[in-house]
Amino acid sequence: MSHKEDSEGKRSSHHTELYASIPRTCLPIVYHPDYNITFMGLEKLHPFDAGKWGKVIRFLKEEQFISDGDIVGALEATEEDLLVVHTKRYLNRLKWSVVVATITEIPPLLFLPNFLVQRKVLRPLRTQTGGTIMAGKLAVDRGWAINVGGGFHHCSSDRGGGFCAYADITLAIKFLFERVDGISRATIIDLDAHQGNGHERDFMDDRRVFIMDMYNRYIYPGDGFAKRAIKRKVELDWGTEDSEYLQKVELHSEGALNEVRPDIIIYNAGTDILDGDPLGGLSISPQGIVKRDEIVFRAARRRGIPILMVTSGGYQKKTARIIADSILNLHQQGLIGSEALEGEGSSSLVTRRMCSSGPAGSTFTAV
Repeated sequence: MSHKEDSEGKRSSHHTELYASIPRTCLPIVYHPDYNITFMGLEKLHPFDAGKWGKVIRFLKEEQFISDGDIVGALEATEEDLLVVHTKRYLNRLKWSVVVATITEIPPLLFLPNFLVQRKVLRPLRTQTGGTIMAGKLAVDRGWAINVGGGFHHCSSDRGGGFCAYADITLAIKFLFERVDGISRATIIDLDAHQGNGHERDFMDDRRVFIMDMYNRYIYPGDGFAKRAIKRKVELDWGTEDSEYLQKVELHSEGALNEVRPDIIIYNAGTDILDGDPLGGLSISPQGIVKRDEIVFRAARRRGIPILMVTSGGYQKKTARIIADSILNLHQQGLIGSEALEGEGSSSLVTRRMCSSGPAGSTFTAV
């Protein structure tokens, strides 16, 4: 894309609520109780922990790291927001319950009226998607941001899959490219156990986006076409353990950031690499996951590159505790926290938003 096209894109951007101003009293941690999906117990038909996101927030509150007033309340992405990446045809297909049932792999959804599917399943995913877009802007403003949800890396502009109905990673990057001066290159570090074929398809021919993807080579989605977009591909074997895994994380994350210096890092921090995960097939300990996240954040901090973390997949009940422990460790290591915000100015485009949050609920997603 030429500089002329880029500037014209910025001028023609639609109005959005997702880039509103965030008070400096808020930490750049994005969440909303609407992330959580509870729908007549149907969410229990999938191995994903439907209460994961609310549990993460509860654990962080119990450890007195955050309170309600610290959290940035996510907003639901509107159709106009989604059309920045998605085709109208794809969004219209989501109005059919059978399509949503296929994407989420919850077959009973196909028997339900679509208005219920929209309200109980897709609205939570749109809210998490809005949260990722908001967190992208916050990361640029504050140096780091965490969306407690998101990471729907199997969804591309015109198709969903693997429980991913909206392409939140692609959307966050496209929003930044279109709306934020100085953001013209992005690196995706995808450490979920599964290949991130959605954002790979979306950025196949986009030289502004460098993709590092480290995943179990033997599991879903096995998308050979999408692999062509990966600039640094690390394919793992069944049962890979901490020592080999962490060595590769450090080697390749450092290598990726040395190869191309981006203006923003999007870090897809799936916990389905955990030993015993029914879908991931790897054997990483809880301590290994905490260390993995520290390695990535430390690499970003060392270079002064803003980083956005999304939580992506993880299919065991204990993953919420591990995510919370990892966030607490990042704070203890001085890699995130209110002290990282001091002396930085806010540069948001819209000036009306307040921190908000509410009681934790329950939800699901895959990745």
